[in-house]
Amino acid sequence: MLSRCALAFWVLLLAAASGDAADRPNVVVFLADDAGWGDYGVNGNTTVRTPNIDSIAKQGVTVDRFFVCPVCAPTRAEFLTGRYHSRGGVYGVSTGQERLNPDEKTIADAFKAAGYATGAFGKWHNGSQWPYHPLARGFDEYFGHTSGHWGEYFDAPLEDNGRMVKTKGYIVDVCTDRALSFIDRHRERPFFCYIPFTTPHSPWAAPAKNWEQYKDKPVTQQATLTDQEVIDDTRCALAMVENQDANVGRVLKKLDDLKLADNTIIVYFSDNGPNSWRWNGGMKGRKASTDEGGVRSPLFIRWKGTLPAGTTVTTVAGAIDLLPTLTSLAGVQRVGDKPLDGRDLSPPLKIEEAEWTPRILFTTWGGKVTARTQTHRLDANGKLFDMQADPGQTTPVNESQQELAASLTKAVETWREEVLGDAMVKRRGARKNIAATQAKSVDPRPIHVGYREFPITMLPARDGEPQGLVKRSSGAPNCSYFVNWTSKDDRMVWNVQAVTTGKYEVTIDYTCPLPDAGSTIELSHGDSRLKGKVEPGWDPPLYTNQDTLPRPHGESQMKEFRTLNLGVIELKQGEAPLVLKALEIPGKSVMDVRRVTLTLVK
Repeated sequence: MLSRCALAFWVLLLAAASGDAADRPNVVVFLADDAGWGDYGVNGNTTVRTPNIDSIAKQGVTVDRFFVCPVCAPTRAEFLTGRYHSRGGVYGVSTGQERLNPDEKTIADAFKAAGYATGAFGKWHNGSQWPYHPLARGFDEYFGHTSGHWGEYFDAPLEDNGRMVKTKGYIVDVCTDRALSFIDRHRERPFFCYIPFTTPHSPWAAPAKNWEQYKDKPVTQQATLTDQEVIDDTRCALAMVENQDANVGRVLKKLDDLKLADNTIIVYFSDNGPNSWRWNGGMKGRKASTDEGGVRSPLFIRWKGTLPAGTTVTTVAGAIDLLPTLTSLAGVQRVGDKPLDGRDLSPPLKIEEAEWTPRILFTTWGGKVTARTQTHRLDANGKLFDMQADPGQTTPVNESQQELAASLTKAVETWREEVLGDAMVKRRGARKNIAATQAKSVDPRPIHVGYREFPITMLPARDGEPQGLVKRSSGAPNCSYFVNWTSKDDRMVWNVQAVTTGKYEVTIDYTCPLPDAGSTIELSHGDSRLKGKVEPGWDPPLYTNQDTLPRPHGESQMKEFRTLNLGVIELKQGEAPLVLKALEIPGKSVMDVRRVTLTLVK
């Protein structure tokens, strides 16, 4: 039993801690998907209208030389951890390669531990199943889609804290609605609200009112490679950005209405360069490129009364810096002990430049590595460019600056060995554990099922291996489903580790031509087997209401899938291939499969 004095001491201590938490600033982070540096009015684009996003820059600090990764999932991992993405096991954007290792601690872990309410609303793209799921990474709430590419922007099926739900409206509007609800419900305590938008990532789909404003609009600023630009793609991308800007405005207004604006840190950035050739300030490269145009992003940070309004910081910075910067600004202790690659940007943000020292930022994708200093970029081919005199990377300066070129070349070699070499060794070790019958083209780390705290596990086609004649509906696995299942030799395989021995309800989201209904199928995992029939037939047409412009090559046209309840299977703890195959096929095909879902029921 505590004495009265000791009890009083602890009560006062807890009260003080609670008071500190209550005084801490809220944090709202907006992350655009595939928007380039040049897609904003504040950066000089004269076609687009982004008054709300621009206002964050005008009322806060612009980090003018801010760099992310060439593609989506790596940038998100670096934002979450403050570490280069390869260290955390993220080396792709699909088939499980986008998953952030469970032993990495995130920015949400830190804010949650400090007493913040934490929520994420939109595109996650760092793992779909527990323990990769956002609810396992420090977020109290999650609403959106966990994969990278989503093929339905209108009336989309989205995930609501582990369960799929049908929504009504445009995907960005719907996810912002949930973010607004989160802010409203947590107005009396500090919150960390992460809003990773889905746009302007393809498919090219903008709300009608936005497209009407852009479909015939003159585009006077051209892409760096003018012959590669498709003007309608540019128009649609900017229409999507304008819709996004309106949703940023809705959040800013909510903060104003709740009188929270002055004590809320607002962050806005993008995850890579533009996803089509369009105006980007004359920089070389676009999405998936390691050149300047592929990795330079806007970064606007507003904290009224604390950060100087309308200022520009030219310090070279990156996505890896956001975790140490935001935890420092908010007075939150970082969770985790892995060495950070990022640095706290608070000194330059507060115009304390004397405390900042030069650094090198590294970018990698597809085996290429580039290095960026405050003034120069060494590209993936070893060519050195003076980015102040030649921002378009047109004339290498290796001959005139041999010492710097040699120094950066050596730095790249060291970084490649330390970061990429270590990551490769870990992947090879994981792959050695895969049995000969298991999936080979997907990430070697197994998909875990059967966590009591998260009993529902979705296994989309994206994460499985098609075998035999089965194939994905498109070349973009994130936006796909299995098709061409016509033979008893065909298989769909997921590398599954059952965490809990128990009974699991099995459902399959499918379509099937009506004459082909009735196939007998079997799902197996180790010695466990479950049989069932594919019925009734369900053959809806492809959606015609999703696209403003024709889909880029490699993206599936989507359709409405029906849920087949296959029954209950008992899984034993352990790792084994989860195999879906057909035993009898009375028609021409078995079915198309979007996902298999396992729910631990006992």
